[in-house]
Amino acid sequence: MKDERLRKSWKQDSEGVKHDILSVAMDAFADYGLAGARIDVIAERTKTSKRMIYYYFGDKDGLYVAALEAAYARVRAGEQDIDIEGLGPRDAMAELITFLFDYYRANPKLVRMVMCENVNQARYLEQSEFIRDLNLTSMRRISRVVARGQEEGLFRDDVDVTALYWQIQAQCFYNVANRPSFSVKFGDSVFSEEGQDALRAQIVESVLRYLAR
Repeated sequence: MKDERLRKSWKQDSEGVKHDILSVAMDAFADYGLAGARIDVIAERTKTSKRMIYYYFGDKDGLYVAALEAAYARVRAGEQDIDIEGLGPRDAMAELITFLFDYYRANPKLVRMVMCENVNQARYLEQSEFIRDLNLTSMRRISRVVARGQEEGLFRDDVDVTALYWQIQAQCFYNVANRPSFSVKFGDSVFSEEGQDALRAQIVESVLRYLAR
């Protein structure tokens, strides 16, 4: 009887079921990586079964790629909410950096998933055209802000947007990814609220100073 009720709920709300599976899967892959995460444990923590997970995602690798896609989609959706066209170039760049810094802080599981995928040599990221398109869209937004800044005489003309994107990502990502080892070596002061506010402002300032004509 219970299985029958579950099957009925799957049919009535397939998108809700997939969302539930992906939310649990993202936690599992962030905590244990692709190799350590177990489908049976993921199934136990959702309202589904292993069979239903395989039905929706094919296999464990398919679920992992879908979880990566969902994680990247969330951060890119947040970026889209920033009205870069309604802000001046300097303010738009500052808002994009601030958002990314704060998003990584609030979503460390995304950072851990990316760290795990780096261990995999990004071979699963490489399979996803969806993630590639998301990241290209993010890069284009940065490019538009830089171009407007150049047109208005605010930003230097020789900006390598790919290198700029790397600089922004590296500083915001490192803040979360390397917190444990950094804290052991140098203490936690930079990770206090005051320390994080100062660090965020410093990253914004460093990028804007680099861009300034």
